[in-house]
Amino acid sequence: MEELRTYVLYDIEDDRIRNRVAETCKDYGLARIQYSAFSGLLNRNKRSELFVRLSVALGEKPGKILVLPVCEKDAKEGRQIKNEPKEEDAGGEGGDPASGE
Repeated sequence: MEELRTYVLYDIEDDRIRNRVAETCKDYGLARIQYSAFSGLLNRNKRSELFVRLSVALGEKPGKILVLPVCEKDAKEGRQIKNEPKEEDAGGEGGDPASGE
């Protein structure tokens, strides 16, 4: 059965439920790509199982969960911009910003 890149994105206020959703994603081998977003390869059966488990985890509480499979062709078209903080920026100390130090 074909595995597709699967994204799980969620917006959940309740910390306990949000943590349960994150742990469920990890149980399915998905990797965190943002604070409330996971990604990994899943086949149709695993996506269906995951969706049911996430639905149970959310229950009747307010929140949104999106399980989005993406074909390989479209996944390859994806682009990412990622700027990591520089070491001197992370500590809040550094040289004169006007001089670039």
